[in-house]
Amino acid sequence: MEQLKQKIRSEGIVLSDKVLKVDAFLNHQIDPHLMQQIGHEFARRFRDAGITRIVTIEASGIAPAVMAGLELGVPVIFARKHQSLTLNDNLLTASVYSFTKQVESTIAISTQHLSSADRVLIIDDFLANGKAAQGLIEIIRKAGASIAGLGIVIEKSFQAGRRELENAGYRVESLARVQALRDGQVFFID
Repeated sequence: MEQLKQKIRSEGIVLSDKVLKVDAFLNHQIDPHLMQQIGHEFARRFRDAGITRIVTIEASGIAPAVMAGLELGVPVIFARKHQSLTLNDNLLTASVYSFTKQVESTIAISTQHLSSADRVLIIDDFLANGKAAQGLIEIIRKAGASIAGLGIVIEKSFQAGRRELENAGYRVESLARVQALRDGQVFFID
């Protein structure tokens, strides 16, 4: 998706050979017009997959997931990282390690929002080592739902996430595939 690549080139900041900061438009401040285009593109790629729900993890995956949900006309569920008084029983949970935060979290989705009748599209902001995706897959499997695929805004292709997910039989659609982060620059595949 060329608009996304241009935004990464103009506003993304390479912090190291493994870390790309995109908080100017995705992870902190959100560019609504770009998110709308991203949602449209995910919907285009998965329109015929029979999706009934979109699942993501709070917080950075919510904006692109909501826009895709709007385009596809399906609800969006986000896995919560923190328990609350209103989300405390009948939970599907998994443990997820965050590469950027260097912390393990338990994510949760209420059983009332996800069932074996659902066909799920997972959407996330980044794919690196695939730990967030694997945690969401675990929760979706516990619900008995099927997985149509994974929509990733930015993939760091030099890390193992895509390879592991594809080897497990999952469809992965990434809008911007980063080949390398080097000398303050982002190099894309495609």
